[in-house]
Amino acid sequence: MLASQGQTGLVNAPCASARCFRSGPSPTAARNSVLTPATQLPHRCSPALPCSRPARLSRRTAVLVQAAREVPPVSVTKRNFLEAYPKPVPGIYDAVLQELLVQQHLIRYNTKYQYNPVAALGFVSVFDQVLEGLPAEEQKAIFKAYIGALDQDPDQYRRDAENWENWAKGLGGVDGLKPDENGSEEQKALAQISSRFSEKKEVYSKFLAIGLFRLLELSGAKDPKALEGLVTSLNVRVVAVNRDLLTYKGVLSKLSAAKELMKEILAREKKKTAEREAQKADLAKKGGDVEPADALQGKVDRATA
Repeated sequence: MLASQGQTGLVNAPCASARCFRSGPSPTAARNSVLTPATQLPHRCSPALPCSRPARLSRRTAVLVQAAREVPPVSVTKRNFLEAYPKPVPGIYDAVLQELLVQQHLIRYNTKYQYNPVAALGFVSVFDQVLEGLPAEEQKAIFKAYIGALDQDPDQYRRDAENWENWAKGLGGVDGLKPDENGSEEQKALAQISSRFSEKKEVYSKFLAIGLFRLLELSGAKDPKALEGLVTSLNVRVVAVNRDLLTYKGVLSKLSAAKELMKEILAREKKKTAEREAQKADLAKKGGDVEPADALQGKVDRATA
């Protein structure tokens, strides 16, 4: 009897090893140890003999580990873009484009991320202004490669941006531009966004701020307080929105100045090319051996150096 009790105690005793997943007897083991103690096998774990069984991960931990493995690094997103659009992008556009891609990658793979049509409108607005000046076909191809690199649907972005633009234009004011669970489809979407921010289940981005500003702009809002009212109704921080809008305007201003400078450079180069071609044509007509003016100037510069 003493032996049986000792054996039962050994079966039911918690394991002292940190590696063992067994922290105590299960109800079934407890019942069996009383009814048939002689048939129980002892749990052979002790400080001197650590358990050889691997620790079990909880289901939540396993899901988080699996999710972490599925998030691609920024380098993969960049590679996806380059593979989808292998042609070189002009430097003035490429620097801004790569910066946007990194920023959107971090937003896209945030654990709280959900596709947001207002943020999609904001991104499309930024993209079209940044790449303004490139041929339309090139813009379309870059846009498709960019959104595809983030494993998203470029057609959905364009479609939602167009629908929301048309909706905002038809409002004729800011009164209808507010969350409403019983309103239009767009108002219901705004209500869902507001709810997610209230519950801290939504990730904020500068594209959302730009999308909200774009909606106000299209609806004909003139009052500066309209932005604050809309942002507050969505439970978004006004300070963050104002900061990102100022940054966005600054970037567009610098980009516009750079584009103008590039136009001037291209115009000068085009003029020089035309002058050289005219000189060559003139020499061909005369049949002389007179050197072009730029070649003569080069010789003079070398001689006086």
